[in-house]
Amino acid sequence: MRLNEWVGALRERNFRLFFIGQTTSQIGSGMAPVAIAFAVLQHGTASDLGLVSAAGLVPLVVFLLAGGVIADRFSRRVVMLGSDLLRTSAQIGLGAWIVVSVVPLWGFMALAAVVGVGSAFFFPALTGLVPQVVSEGKLLQANALNSLSGSTASVMGPALAGVIVAVWSPGWAVLADGLTYALSVVSLYLIRVEWTSNGSVETFTSQLRTGWSEFWSRTWLWVIVVEFSCVNVLIMAPMNVLGPVIAKQSLGGAPAWGLILALEGVGSVLGGVVMLRWDPVRPLLTATLATTAWTLPLMGLAARAPALVIGLGGLVSGIGLSVFGTLWTTTMQREIPSEVLSRVSAYDWFGSLVFLPIGMALVGPIAKVAGVNSTIVGAAALLVLIIGVTLMVPSVTRMRSPKAKVPESSLT
Repeated sequence: MRLNEWVGALRERNFRLFFIGQTTSQIGSGMAPVAIAFAVLQHGTASDLGLVSAAGLVPLVVFLLAGGVIADRFSRRVVMLGSDLLRTSAQIGLGAWIVVSVVPLWGFMALAAVVGVGSAFFFPALTGLVPQVVSEGKLLQANALNSLSGSTASVMGPALAGVIVAVWSPGWAVLADGLTYALSVVSLYLIRVEWTSNGSVETFTSQLRTGWSEFWSRTWLWVIVVEFSCVNVLIMAPMNVLGPVIAKQSLGGAPAWGLILALEGVGSVLGGVVMLRWDPVRPLLTATLATTAWTLPLMGLAARAPALVIGLGGLVSGIGLSVFGTLWTTTMQREIPSEVLSRVSAYDWFGSLVFLPIGMALVGPIAKVAGVNSTIVGAAALLVLIIGVTLMVPSVTRMRSPKAKVPESSLT
């Protein structure tokens, strides 16, 4: 099989530049959770780590909808450039502060909030920019390559961070993350895409209402967003807050946690490779079933399994994450008109993340009262129940890819 059939999207200049910049940036983003977690835990507690995570998520959630409107009204490339410049400054500043001094809790929270603001404008613009930098026939492949680059970065980032934290200090890993954002700025600057103002005279509020109408009119869309909101609270919060604590207490610290996250990244790479050539007939059914794998590393943590065993659960989880992410993003880009795509994407991000800061802030205290194992097992059980409810929604299970679509009458 010719290489072009797998990675043909990279032959297009704009997408190639985009891919290089985002891959580099995501390597740094893969380093940040490990580095910041162990920087906070040097002098703080699991609850402190939860507060830092929540501090980054609150402004992300608050500004997401505004980010969607801005990305539909102005050049998405320019919006992403500004966002990455902001995130570059915050991460380089935090990294330098960690290296030269002891950062107080408020310092971690303040700079995490700056990164959150940048991300709020970046993510809706990102979803809308991808169809602009690649030809329509290569869209699924481009999203699979993006997923693959993120997955590869999630292997390299945590592993690099684990080594840097063990040999030097968490601050150097955070500094490296800031430099990768700077390289993303360069790649975005070099991309050339046409952008013409749509001349809209709608008010900000009216544009938000239009985005909401487009979002709410598609049952499959808001149902999956509700499911993913639950995923973030029930899986991401315990994993990101309790996982490093268990690793520090029982598994050997940062290198073990880096190994677990790196193996999850390996799974995501495998899932990304599969998605380069696979366009399933029922994309949302496939994507939803893939989310069940996300419970595996949590159950390994609850059982106090060896790091390698937990990591293997993370590997399967990573495959599921890559499959879900590629199919979900591609379905949105195929089904939603370009002129409202960033606003709808903002509602997607908002709904998916709105409860995560609460989960991050509360999971530590809940685990202190209920016990770490009970908290983890309960979260995993609730997620399985929610996935089952999602699979009962016809528009989720019946959604078909363009290549496999049949007349609507044959689906009823």
